[in-house]
Amino acid sequence: MLEKRIIFATGNKDKMKEIRQILLELEQSGWELLSMKEAGLSADIEEDGSTFEENAIIKARAVAELAAKRNIEAVVLADDSGLEVDYMDRQPGVLSARFLGESTSYSVKNKYIIDRLAKAKGAERSARFVCVIAAVFPDGELLTEEACVEGQIAYKEEGEEGFGYDPIFYLPEYKTTTAGLPPEEKNKISHRGKALGQIKEKLQQRYEERYA
Repeated sequence: MLEKRIIFATGNKDKMKEIRQILLELEQSGWELLSMKEAGLSADIEEDGSTFEENAIIKARAVAELAAKRNIEAVVLADDSGLEVDYMDRQPGVLSARFLGESTSYSVKNKYIIDRLAKAKGAERSARFVCVIAAVFPDGELLTEEACVEGQIAYKEEGEEGFGYDPIFYLPEYKTTTAGLPPEEKNKISHRGKALGQIKEKLQQRYEERYA
């Protein structure tokens, strides 16, 4: 029987905190959710895919191979996500984390995007967050799910919650950015929340069908 263990392929503490909030129901039902560090795994993975899906699969498979070598039985989840700004030809896209340099702060990245859109009005400021989750089972089976949330680029940073590009991603229906929403509300509508919810359903179904 497959151990009810998940390793999430990330070293980002903010992202891992958000993932735990979204997958709390899984943990409460007996699944163990570990970061790579908690699982004792480390890797410098080259994310050279041209799409979010390709990068998510690259990360999930790389960490699954590491886990197998250490005889750690687990489902490996990985996400690749980012911001697409239509006015900037969908940049930063798959390069969102590395946009303007990996060590560049998000306050600098956010200001750069706001400045680029100085002349854009209304619908010209359209943007979206995209997330693809890849799951790799110990037997090599691969599942992927994609989700997005549509919005606009704000005229200035707003909100104290979230991280990354959240302070400039404005949701007209909520009249605030994703950084202005309480975490539990953001997770219900976010790209990552939606994609993780979709993969969670498939994961539970596969477990019941094949491993229980």
